[in-house]
Amino acid sequence: MSIDFTLTAEQTALRDTARAFASNDLGPAVERVYSDDATEEAWPKLQDAYARWCDLGFQRLLLDGTCVDAVIAFEELGAVDVGAAASYFALTAAMLQLVARAGTEEQQQRWLRDEPMLLSGALSEPDRAGSDLFYPHADPKVGVQTSATRVEGGWRIDGAKSAFVTNAGVADAYFVMARTALDVPPAQSLTMFYVPAGAAGLSTGARTRLAGWRTASHAEVLLDGVYVPEDDVVGGIGEAGLVFAGSPEIAITLAACYVGLARTAHEYAVRYAEERVSWGVPIARHTTVALRLAEADLDVRAARLLVWDAAHAADTSPFVAATSKGPAAKVFAVDAAIRNAQRCVEVLGAYGVSTEYKASRYLNDAWVGWSCDFTRDLLLLGLANAPA
Repeated sequence: MSIDFTLTAEQTALRDTARAFASNDLGPAVERVYSDDATEEAWPKLQDAYARWCDLGFQRLLLDGTCVDAVIAFEELGAVDVGAAASYFALTAAMLQLVARAGTEEQQQRWLRDEPMLLSGALSEPDRAGSDLFYPHADPKVGVQTSATRVEGGWRIDGAKSAFVTNAGVADAYFVMARTALDVPPAQSLTMFYVPAGAAGLSTGARTRLAGWRTASHAEVLLDGVYVPEDDVVGGIGEAGLVFAGSPEIAITLAACYVGLARTAHEYAVRYAEERVSWGVPIARHTTVALRLAEADLDVRAARLLVWDAAHAADTSPFVAATSKGPAAKVFAVDAAIRNAQRCVEVLGAYGVSTEYKASRYLNDAWVGWSCDFTRDLLLLGLANAPA
């Protein structure tokens, strides 16, 4: 066995380029979002930065490189803003990888283009539990209710997706999960359809306001008789679950963004603790503060190793990455970010709950990850039953 955690020269250059982009392009765009009225849409202020990201070739991170390469880059974006990093940048890269893995050659030629493209996955539904996907019985009332009915030349899609659809309202295209049969368990009756944003019958609701992720865009997606040609079915009929099970990069890149948040919360607390003076010395010298900072450092290191391990598995053993290592990385990275954001708030004292400082922003952003891409508890239950 050979274990080497040293970045190659190419990976070091990739990290440095991603870090420079995050600082010079993404960071200023994020601050413009926060400096304006919270009711204003965020995407127009971030669009130029995203185009720059694509110009650098990073939109194709998972197509032209490895998942390990991708998580190195996405940590840098998450360190600047986890909401933008996870929703616009990481999700689109992972969905493009999904097309490369499950799409036909003709679909890949149409959708895997070099120009900037923003993608969305319209999966969850109002009043439907995400865990319904794993319901083992053929109950038509349980699970996804968005229906796909065969019509001449393709399918008719009818239904509604929840107000938490990432990139809804700003995406160029949606990967819609719909049910093609009600007489089999939900996981066996789901099919994925590619729907361009301008499709007749497709509409989105008002932007959903989250406690964190102010830079992201979420809204409900409504489908009223949307026609999808047969050539725009992704994967086989009833195989949407298998398509997603074979795409662990979605969870892993999200986890990488949260490593970035855990890191930046730690670094922010360290900088404050080294400047803030109490009893004549920086508070970083006080035992209670020093212990918080040390624990935060440990969480960053552990989360990064779990994410790197999951990314390596995605490149070599996708099934293992999807069933165990990816969920483990996502759970721990989000937990680490929540803990570190809380430590940051505590170290800053009263300033920690002031909007003048970023600590409270970090905490709100961190908590969004708890229920994003399946809740922490559901992922843990999956890990408890994952193959050894």
